[in-house]
Amino acid sequence: MNKKILSWCLFDFAGSSYSAIIAAVIFPVYYTNVIVGNASGQGDIWWGRAISLSMALVALSSPFLGGVADYAKIRKKLLFVYTFVCVVSVSFLYFMERGMAMEGFLLVVLANVGKEGGLVFYNSFLPEIAGPERQGRVSSWGFATGYAGSIACLLLAIVLIDKGLLAYVWPMSALFFALFSVPAFLFLTPDATSRLRIAGAAGEGLRNTIAVLKKIWASREQRKLLIAYFIYADGVNTVIVFSSIFAATTLHFSSRELILVFLTVQFTALAGAFLLAKPTDVWGPKKVVVLSLYLWIVISVAAFFVTSKIFFFIIASAAGLGLGTVQSATRAFYAQYIPEGQESEYFGVYALMGKTSAIAGPLIFGYVSSTLGSQRPAVLSVGAFFIVGLILVRKIKGGGPNVSTV
Repeated sequence: MNKKILSWCLFDFAGSSYSAIIAAVIFPVYYTNVIVGNASGQGDIWWGRAISLSMALVALSSPFLGGVADYAKIRKKLLFVYTFVCVVSVSFLYFMERGMAMEGFLLVVLANVGKEGGLVFYNSFLPEIAGPERQGRVSSWGFATGYAGSIACLLLAIVLIDKGLLAYVWPMSALFFALFSVPAFLFLTPDATSRLRIAGAAGEGLRNTIAVLKKIWASREQRKLLIAYFIYADGVNTVIVFSSIFAATTLHFSSRELILVFLTVQFTALAGAFLLAKPTDVWGPKKVVVLSLYLWIVISVAAFFVTSKIFFFIIASAAGLGLGTVQSATRAFYAQYIPEGQESEYFGVYALMGKTSAIAGPLIFGYVSSTLGSQRPAVLSVGAFFIVGLILVRKIKGGGPNVSTV
């Protein structure tokens, strides 16, 4: 593994601290149950709003900023700015107390914009650091390294929680992100010199982004892939956002038990990402995506009926396998369509679909939970996203093997 690939993977390792601690496991439960209060589902609604608004902001800006990054040659600088915003916002969560719903809401929106917005520029390095024949496995390595980072960060969180230092978990997460992202800023390809200023690049980027959207929409298979991704990514994102809240509220998991569940998910996701890294190239990413969506449908139905913590552990393990494979395989699937030199713009459109898809799911979950007084119907509704996504993916032509032999 060369220096660029390693530093690219380490950025995923770094960012996983935010994904695990703030977005998925500990802070969502703290915000919904302690800062807001979730007896009547109000915590679910506030959390859903925060995630949906931040994803909407990322979705609307990603194609435009992707064009700016390509034409002004500031891709690496933008990655740094977004990372900085996330790290600082997470650090300020240390000051959150009961009743500070709006302050927490604003910090979560800023932090999520920083993390998710930066992924546009992070993802755009993939076609540059790996040739077509290796993009599937390198994509999987990135996700696998990220799961390893989640494991490391959650183990540190357990130590702090056991010592009664929950408030220090948030700045620890921020420091983890900042520290391990340094190699990416040192070793990934530096920004080139451009004759265009930011304003000129913005105009050129916007025009070219519109052209890219037209090209993608004119390509039947690319259009179908992005629509399918838009739908099933909504299901995946909703599971990530609300799984710990469901476990804490409906099944009464403690903070320590939640961490143990998520550690289980990370280990199985790590295993899944590594096991299917090479098959993604050999079988083709489409086949891997299809298999993952079948698994997600089963998981959604099983979660509706779960009543015991042990059964939830089993479901979480299966979800981990599906999480790593569907994310990495979809990214490799999409990379097959990207023309050389337009990586940021195409991944800007990819982010537009992925982040826009994270708007409806969390809102639906929050309002179904609040309206019906139970999170179980909300969980079952997530399965519909995977069913529709599967139907659409199966109709896509393409997504075949990147290599001809094992």
